[in-house]
Amino acid sequence: MGGNSEGLAAVREELKKYSHPLLRFGARETEAGRIELVIDLKEKPASIHTYYLEIHPRDLAHAQFRWILQRMIFEGLHDYFVEMFVYTPQSLDNPASPYELRR
Repeated sequence: MGGNSEGLAAVREELKKYSHPLLRFGARETEAGRIELVIDLKEKPASIHTYYLEIHPRDLAHAQFRWILQRMIFEGLHDYFVEMFVYTPQSLDNPASPYELRR
């Protein structure tokens, strides 16, 4: 690692501008040298995962990076919370679902 420390520092610096009562935002560098946005609940049950979203190098280098990052955060929040559903009406294993598994 260590190949993208400037990008990691830039993301972390931008994330200082975000504060949420339920969520923690961070950034990390992967073993492959990519930067990931990290979204996590401050207090979460063990069954809830941490959300990771890769930031493409072209986005890090873009003049509008702060706005790209904001869009990524907002879209990532949507995906993260949708992934937390235990059941939806379309879930085949949902005991309350009106849909039947057709074989």
